[in-house]
Amino acid sequence: MSHQSDLISSDIDAYLAQHERKELLRFLTCGNVDDGKSTLIGRLLYDSKMIYEDQLAAVQSDSVKSGTTGAGKIDLALLVDGLQAEREQGITIDVAYRYFSTSTRKFIIADTPGHEQYTRNMATGASTCDLAVILIDARYGVQTQTKRHSFIASLLGLKHIVVAINKMDLVDYSKATYEKIKTDYLDFVNNLDGLNDIHFIPLSALDGDNVVNKSEKMPWYTGKTMMETLETVEIAGDENFQDPRFPVQYVNRPNLNFRGFCGTVAAGIFHKGDKITVLPSGKTSTIKSIVTFDGELEQAFPPQAITLTLDDEIDISRGDTIVSSDNLPSVADKFDANIVWMAESALTPSKQYILKLATRSVSGSITNIQHRIDVNTLEHHDAKKLQLNEIGLCTVSVNAPVVFDAYHRSKGTGSFIIIDRLTNVTVGAGMITGSSSELELSHVSSEERAARFAQKAVSIALTGKNKDSVAYQLERKLFDNGHATIVLTSHLEEAITVVKQAGLICICTADSDSDLSFDTDTLSADDIHLALKDKNIIH
Repeated sequence: MSHQSDLISSDIDAYLAQHERKELLRFLTCGNVDDGKSTLIGRLLYDSKMIYEDQLAAVQSDSVKSGTTGAGKIDLALLVDGLQAEREQGITIDVAYRYFSTSTRKFIIADTPGHEQYTRNMATGASTCDLAVILIDARYGVQTQTKRHSFIASLLGLKHIVVAINKMDLVDYSKATYEKIKTDYLDFVNNLDGLNDIHFIPLSALDGDNVVNKSEKMPWYTGKTMMETLETVEIAGDENFQDPRFPVQYVNRPNLNFRGFCGTVAAGIFHKGDKITVLPSGKTSTIKSIVTFDGELEQAFPPQAITLTLDDEIDISRGDTIVSSDNLPSVADKFDANIVWMAESALTPSKQYILKLATRSVSGSITNIQHRIDVNTLEHHDAKKLQLNEIGLCTVSVNAPVVFDAYHRSKGTGSFIIIDRLTNVTVGAGMITGSSSELELSHVSSEERAARFAQKAVSIALTGKNKDSVAYQLERKLFDNGHATIVLTSHLEEAITVVKQAGLICICTADSDSDLSFDTDTLSADDIHLALKDKNIIH
């Protein structure tokens, strides 16, 4: 099972070339807490002889003080649970990646957490995978977290699922238990889209039954082992070769005689001589050459990194997308998407974020949450916000037209991340379902205006002899922190009303009937700014 070969000692170049040509399978393990995800990965590596001697010695030593498998046994979960907090609690917290290969394939494993509070970590790990291994404890059957992870796998477009019914040794290797869990799981996934290739394997990760080697304790199971399934599952047809999409990452101009457009093919196949269209500009040309480090190609397909040159000198820059002229994606400034929220602070409609789609970054906002999805029951609920780890179908508006496909058709041009403009932290991930279904635009509410500026619309009266100078100091401080505000120096009640309706903070230095009042003889602009934070006027 090991990837060791006689070529390593006789012809290392030939071995490396052979290894490079192997197909790569990315997969993740997920499931409930203590279902044995880390132990399964450890067993895969151990039984297939993929662990170095020093690694094994370290795990044997750590098993004495941190192991959970009992005296005299190696805790193979420690191979992937490397964080101190993980070993102290016996759980997985962060996504851990491991790499190994066999004679037929290369593998990248993502070991994801089982706790509900780490759902975002699971979604992150699944976003680049081809297959999901969903573990189920044979003693408990299909649990809430099993359904949660299956739904997320479906949402992220994973086409292959391996349901590993683990800890069969604790149910006396019962065939009836296995069949019951299999039936319950199939009943649930009948409501999910895309999960058509499902493999069921009864196993014991702790003892190695049906992981790499066939189990003699379950003669009633005649299917493949876990390793055999991973080596033979068909993934070559998963790529989209029908819709040519090439997001431009970089314009390469080393000299006056060469101008190429660099990037990675997201979908489809490009050939020399193909008629192409550049979006969103709509300009057309023909592919002159397909250039790589190793020379020119006649055609290119996912996920090759290439440089395209064109017959015509047209303006193309980073963020543009080159597509086939007879197969155009959508171009719009509004679309619907399923969003997984990953931040402690809730998703607020109308607040401005940065959205990164393929190689293009554009500012925009979530204009409407159509519904929140209960990932445990798949029911839809009304929602005004999305909290941490929640998923909802939303309407997204961006400030310039973007190029996109539905996510289920093309992951590369159908997904995006949401970035907080102030902290530059990724706060959400989205999978586009299609063009916006909202046919009519509703009136902009005061709440939406206020959310855009992360503030509440209020009027503030300043009193005292320093009110004029403090007013402009406060205005500058609020403005520099991204808030919208204005100073009114005359007594205009109607003006105050209009300013508040626009969602702004109105600072008044004349006598007025305001929402808040501060004395500038005792309070500075910094003091007032802090008070506004304490009262949740600004965020």
